[in-house]
Amino acid sequence: DFNSMGIVPVMLTGDNKAAAMSIAQKCNIQKIFAEVKPDEKASIVSDNENLKGMVGDGINDAPSIVSADVGFAIGAGTDIAIESADVVLIKDKLTSVAKGIKLSRYVVRNIRENLMWAFIYNVLFIPVAAGMLYAKFGIVLTPMMGSVAMGLSSVCVVCNALRLNFLRKKLGGK
Repeated sequence: DFNSMGIVPVMLTGDNKAAAMSIAQKCNIQKIFAEVKPDEKASIVSDNENLKGMVGDGINDAPSIVSADVGFAIGAGTDIAIESADVVLIKDKLTSVAKGIKLSRYVVRNIRENLMWAFIYNVLFIPVAAGMLYAKFGIVLTPMMGSVAMGLSSVCVVCNALRLNFLRKKLGGK
C-alpha cells in the first residue's frame, strides 16, 4: 500500500536479521536495517533525507521518532514513544499509518482548494467593489452584492471543507 502511494518503506529494528526478513516479506518492505541500536536508529533517520517518517512503539524508538519529520507512535506503545510522536495511532496496524498519510494529503489538498476560493473572491470582487471597472465599463458592485459575493465565497469554502467528512469510505473506515 505504501508503494502505491509513492512511499518506500524502510524497516529499522533491533531484532535479528532473520526475524526482520520474515516481517519485511509479509509487509512488502525491501530495505531493512536489522540489529540496530536505538541511537543508531535516530542517526539513520536524521542522516537520510529520504526517511521522512518513523513508526515506533517503545522506549528504543523514541529518539528516532523525534528525529523524523513526522513521528508516528502506536497507541498501545510506551508513554515516551507516544509523547515523542507527532501522530498517535489508536490501532496497532501499519495500515493506520497509510490511512493517516492519505488523510493528511486530502486535508492539505482541501486547504489549497479553500485558499483558491478565497483568492478568486479577493481577486475578482474586491477590485470591482472598489470601483476599478466603473470608469471604463460602468460596472459597479454595490455593498449588498459585495456582501452576497463574500457570503458565497465563505459558503464555498465551508462546503469544500465539509467534503472531508466523506473520506471514511475512501480510507476504508465505517
